[in-house]
Amino acid sequence: MTRRAVVFVMIGCFAAFVATVGAQQSDSKKEHEFKGKVEKVDAKAKTVTVAGEAVPGWMGAMTMTFAVDKDAVLATLKSGDQINAKVHDGDFQKLYNVKVVPPKAEAAAKKK
Repeated sequence: MTRRAVVFVMIGCFAAFVATVGAQQSDSKKEHEFKGKVEKVDAKAKTVTVAGEAVPGWMGAMTMTFAVDKDAVLATLKSGDQINAKVHDGDFQKLYNVKVVPPKAEAAAKKK
C-alpha cells in the first residue's frame, strides 16, 4: 500500500468517526416546548410563519418561518391558530410534533 493510499484510508476513517459522533450529538440535543400563533402557512414552500413566544434557554419571542417535521400538518394549520410544538437546541429551522391548541372558549365549553 502506498503512502498516499494510507493517508486516504486514514482520512476516510476520521470522516466516518466525525459523522458518527455528530449524529450521536444531534440525537441528544435538548428539547424545548414551543408555543406561538400561526401567521401564514405556505404549503408550496412547506413552511409556516409563527409569532413564537419566548422559549427560555432556546430563543426570545419573535416571528419566524419554520419547516415542520411532517408535511401533512401543513394541511391542518391556518392563520390565527395557536400551536404547541417541540424545538431542539441548535435547530432554529424546524418545528417538531406540531399540535393546534383549541381556542380557550372552546376548551372551557368542553370542560363543562
